[in-house]
Amino acid sequence: MPTARAQNRTSASTRTHNPLAKPAIRTKAALAKGEVTQKRATSRTTSRATIGRSAATAVQVSTAVCHKRVRSAHATETAEDYTEVIADLIAINGEARVVDVARKLGVSHVTVTRTVARLQRDGWLKAQPYRAIFLTDAGAKLAVRAKRRHEAVVRFLIALGVDELTAHADAEGIEHHVSPKTLAALERFAARGE
Repeated sequence: MPTARAQNRTSASTRTHNPLAKPAIRTKAALAKGEVTQKRATSRTTSRATIGRSAATAVQVSTAVCHKRVRSAHATETAEDYTEVIADLIAINGEARVVDVARKLGVSHVTVTRTVARLQRDGWLKAQPYRAIFLTDAGAKLAVRAKRRHEAVVRFLIALGVDELTAHADAEGIEHHVSPKTLAALERFAARGE
């Protein structure tokens, strides 16, 4: 079986020695035109490939932006949950204690103590050992935003026909990942159903 190189030689020799083949025009103008045509074809192919690559790049960039937003939402999820629970406990009991937060979130008091220390370092809470936990101004604002998002998602799910208990449970996961634009759409939809 002939190799690819041998096949190329054969086809080239066939072209050259074929008596019925039209002779190649080798003028400078023809060569220049051929080169330009070849360049244009290459340019078109390149631009198509570039368009394909830029579309793929745009998809990759938008995917990267989405993943970055999700990671950011995961990072603030704990702060939102804790500030929301602490705000609720303060509204009900006048204070929030580690034991109450642990019970409400279903985690150990050690987890709450460590998380409270981190959230205090981040400026969301004020706490002292064996004392109640209080929200800073930033923490209170975060709690209000988290509560508003939670309630909007719950209203939306109920408007879809989900029972209230399931709506509250599902809202706990969804509320952290809803963009402001989507949240506004959820609120509009829920308002139509009320």
